Amino acid sequence: MRIDDTRPIWIQLADAFRARIMNGTWKPGAKIPSVRDLAIEAGTNPNTVQRALATLDDEGLTIPKRTAGRFVATDDKALHALRRDDARAAADTYVRTCLALGIDRESAHSLVDEHWNSDS
Repeated sequence: MRIDDTRPIWIQLADAFRARIMNGTWKPGAKIPSVRDLAIEAGTNPNTVQRALATLDDEGLTIPKRTAGRFVATDDKALHALRRDDARAAADTYVRTCLALGIDRESAHSLVDEHWNSDS
């Protein structure tokens, strides 16, 4: 896990953990590694990891169980919302870039269709 000095560590960890859920590394219903293990992996304080995981709890992506640990939520509403928000942000960036380059709507749509149907 790469940590940089540009943003608070707990936010970077929350982003990394969120990505693990989004890409399926941590599957719905799966037990998440312990705070201590994640802290060792990240080379950071367990309290920092706990703060990052609490953020995912608040977002509905993870569920803490008092004596059993923390698990990835099985209700995928939060995951779908997160994916939709990320896609919306990517679309916003794409549209702004196209506008800045002088690309019209039809051409921008054609580019999306071209890439959507390609192997890349």
